[in-house]
This record gives sequence, C-alpha cells and structure tokens, in this order.
Amino acid sequence: MAKQRVWKNYLVAALSSSVMMLSATTAFADSTELSLDDSIAMALQNNPSIKMAVKDQEKAGYGIDQAKAGKMPSLSLGTSGTHGDTTAGQVGDSFSTSLKLSMPLYTGGKLESTIDQAKINAESAQQGVVKAQEELRLDAANAYYTVLQSQNLVQVNEETVTSLEEHLKTVQAQYEVGTVAKADVLRSEVELANAKQNLTKAKNNYDVAVSSLNNIIGAPLATEHVYKDSLQYAPYDTSLDDSIAMALAKRPEIIQSQYNIAASKAGVEIAKSGNRPTVSMSGSQGWSGSDFPGDNKNWSVGVAANWNVFDSGLTNAQVKGAQAALDKAEEQDAQTRSSIELEVRQNYSSMQEAKERIDTSQVAVNKAEEDLSIAKVKYGAGAGTNLDVIDAQVALTQAKTNYTQALYDYNVNKAKVIKAVALQAGN
Repeated sequence: MAKQRVWKNYLVAALSSSVMMLSATTAFADSTELSLDDSIAMALQNNPSIKMAVKDQEKAGYGIDQAKAGKMPSLSLGTSGTHGDTTAGQVGDSFSTSLKLSMPLYTGGKLESTIDQAKINAESAQQGVVKAQEELRLDAANAYYTVLQSQNLVQVNEETVTSLEEHLKTVQAQYEVGTVAKADVLRSEVELANAKQNLTKAKNNYDVAVSSLNNIIGAPLATEHVYKDSLQYAPYDTSLDDSIAMALAKRPEIIQSQYNIAASKAGVEIAKSGNRPTVSMSGSQGWSGSDFPGDNKNWSVGVAANWNVFDSGLTNAQVKGAQAALDKAEEQDAQTRSSIELEVRQNYSSMQEAKERIDTSQVAVNKAEEDLSIAKVKYGAGAGTNLDVIDAQVALTQAKTNYTQALYDYNVNKAKVIKAVALQAGN
C-alpha cells in the first residue's frame, strides 16, 4: 500500500508539472513579443488597404492589354438562314455564311496614344500601392506609439495610487495618535479614490489602444503582446530644407501627379486623331446557297481609307476639352507640391516643438519628485501640511504625464515627417 501511495504521488506530481508547463506554453503563445518593425510588417502583409491598392494596379495592367487589343486583327464569323418562298415561287431554304478578318493600319495616332495612356495609368497605379504602403506604415506607427503611451500612463497612475496609499497610511497613523485632524484622512481618501478612477480610465485607454493596433496589423483584437520598443528620443538628423527637397522628389503623390499630366497629354493626342484619316485592311470569305453553309463561294480583300472632313465641330470640342483636362492636371500638380511642402513644414515644426518639451518635462519630473519627497518628510515631522503632500503628488503625476505626452508627440510627428518625406517609399 505504501508503494502504491508513492507511485500515486509521483503520478500526481508529473501531471501537475505537465499542466503547469502547458499553461506556461499557452500563456507564451497568447503573449508574443512585438516591435514597431514587426507591427509595420504585419500591417503591410495583412491590412486590406494594401490588397485593394494591388487590385487597382492589376486592373490598370489589364487596361494595357485592352488598349493593345485595338491594334490586333479581329476575326468574326456570321451566318443566317431563311425558310420561305423563293423567287421561283417554291418553298425552300437559303443560307448565307461569312468569315471576316479586319485589322487597323492607321488610326491617326489614336490607338498608339490610347496604349501610352494605359501604360501611364498602370505606372500611376503602382505609385498608388506605394502611397497606400506609406499611409499604412504611419497608421501602424501611430497605433504602436499610442499603445506605448497608454502603457506608460497606466504605470504613472499606478505609481500615483501606490504613493497615495502609502501617504494615507501615514495620515491614518498620525490621526490615531492625535497629531492630525480627521479632515486630513478624509482628504487623503478622496485623492486616493480619484487616483484609482484615473487608473481605471488609463487601463481602459490601453485596452482600446491595443485593440486598435491589432485591427491595423490584422491580429485578433484581443491578442496580448509584449511590446519590445519603448517611447524614447531618437534624433532626426535631416534638415527642413533637405526634407522638403526629398519629399518633392520621392513622394508617390508627386510621381502620380506627373503621370496624370502625361496621361492628359495622351488624351489630347487621342482627341486630335479625329482630324486625321484612318486606314484599315479587311478580307472575307463567304458561302451562300440552299444547303448549309452554301455551295456558292465568294471572297474579297480590301483596304479602306476614311477621313472625316466635317463633323460639326465635334473633334474640335473634344480637343479643347482634353486640353482643359491637361491644364487642370498641371494646376493640380502645383497644388500637390505646395500641399506636400506645407505638410513637411508642419510636421517638422511639431516634431521640434515636442523635442524641446521632452527636455523641459524631464526636468519638471525630477523637480516634482524632489518636491514630493520633501513634502512627505515635512508632513511626517509635523512641519508640513497634508495639502502640501497632495499638491506635490498632483504636480508629479502631471509632470510624468507631460513627459510621456512629449515623447509620444515627438515620435508620432517624427513618423509623420518620415512619411511626408517618403524616406521609406518603395521599400
């Protein structure tokens, strides 16, 4: 019996260890490490916006095939049959069948310009993919930094609650010995309750931020991660003038704008083709008779030329309309360039402003920590008031919040500058 109990104990221990290992493995699987680069890579792979942009690019590629098909020969087969009275007054059948081949030789440049326009649109669609990638990089970075910010604010509020709990113990101890009034205890309890409410809000904001990030990167919304990066200052070394120059040279919107101008120029050529002659070649083989497909054969080969001498001003109106579209595309290009320069300047300025706030808010945190420490010592010695401690604690919490906000603003605006400058375009 003793041996059986020993073996049962071993079995229970082994099963318990297995359960613990399985639980640890499951917890690790549910909580994966995630860096900023990981987030961006997952977003680029999983987010629907990229897939939609790629489909637009594929559609534009098929547009080239459609345009090229206009220059290729076409073959058509047609047949008809009738049953009724013939010219001889008898009832009979009559069949007619034809096989026709046709091919354009010259269209006044219309087909060539249409093909050029389709190619330009395909190149523009490619830049649309790059644009979608850059926007998604920024969205993923913003979401990741928001998680880090929310995480830091949870920590700040937890520290505040812990500090106020310790202070409340001190106040209660002094109240019990009669050295402070009941009002000090009540005020400390109120401040602690408020701090706990702020902590609850901070935790909720963190949960929302995590879900938002998971939505962007294509992970289940409830997925928990261990975030490898932290909010910190990393300098951006490119000057404002160089950043603007890079943006005007590399931004996909600029490249798309140039493609729009080229496509509009091709549209002008397409419209002008209406004033030019067209030449086509055709050949046909026909059969006719009372038996299908017909005993009588005929064939023809020909070249036809056509020149629309007068069309009541239709072509002229089309040319003017195409030219107006070209003028609009050029104005849009100028507007796009101006908007991009403004975007770079605004984001760069906001980044520099946040950079300065990082330094000042860090100093404020150090001063507030020292002030709180002094206030607590004075209160414990009976030389300070409860209000001094509470005010010092509020100031420290605000200073830490400001420091976290400054780091967040810097990193987000830096990410906006990188997107505005298109430093990662095409990667």
